[in-house]
Amino acid sequence: MTFVDSKQRFSNRVADYIRYRPAYPSALVDLLRKECALLPDRVIADVGSGTGLLSKLFLEHGYSVYGVEPNDEMRAGGEEVLRSYRNFTSVNGSAEATTLDDSSVDLVTAGQAFHWFDPHAARHEFQRILKPCGFLVVVWNDRRISESHFSREYEDLLLRYGTDYTRVKETYPGAAVMQRFFAGNRFHSRELANFQEFDFAGLSGRLRSSSYAPQEGHANYRPMMAELERLFGANQVNGRVRMNYTTQIYFGNLETLGNSR
Repeated sequence: MTFVDSKQRFSNRVADYIRYRPAYPSALVDLLRKECALLPDRVIADVGSGTGLLSKLFLEHGYSVYGVEPNDEMRAGGEEVLRSYRNFTSVNGSAEATTLDDSSVDLVTAGQAFHWFDPHAARHEFQRILKPCGFLVVVWNDRRISESHFSREYEDLLLRYGTDYTRVKETYPGAAVMQRFFAGNRFHSRELANFQEFDFAGLSGRLRSSSYAPQEGHANYRPMMAELERLFGANQVNGRVRMNYTTQIYFGNLETLGNSR
């Protein structure tokens, strides 16, 4: 399921997204080196790159990255964050139309973005731009909802005040979704631990960065922020709370899929 406004949902959330969204664990690069032949000379297309959270991880390890992002504001944010990396190329494109050349990249990645793609069009486009035996890697940070009182209360807050939280949550890819996308090809899944720690300002920014969080002026905004302050006060330790994640990773080869180049 995708939404008609998916390419614009984050236009007015860029600053909070840059400051407060979780990064990805460095162990992800080690995993991909082992499982996806991610050698030092490999070229990566990070599709739906946003403000560059996943791109930055690969750039820090010396890889060349095309950051493909359709949202002008998010793309500009990524360009600013990653301006010091000479091996980063910002691309005005989308999962369905990257504008990249045929057989030009070794790895296509999608970090916290796959659920916004049109599956059929994206699969065809990824097949087109990947080199033979290239890999697709889908990554996202999944909050561990059930493991603490704080995480359960935060989930309840989203359910109560979010504009379309349930609808967005239902689109997050699981094994069945990935099975359909890989169309019978063999794929693999792995998990890595991840977390963030916040003071109240950081927790507020983390909430505001979400596309389903009501913004100032919306009827739900003030009661949501009041509840967030109560939640923080009840769960903070030394002025901070911890948000735990599982970094979910799916990867596989698209070479033999139907409708290939």
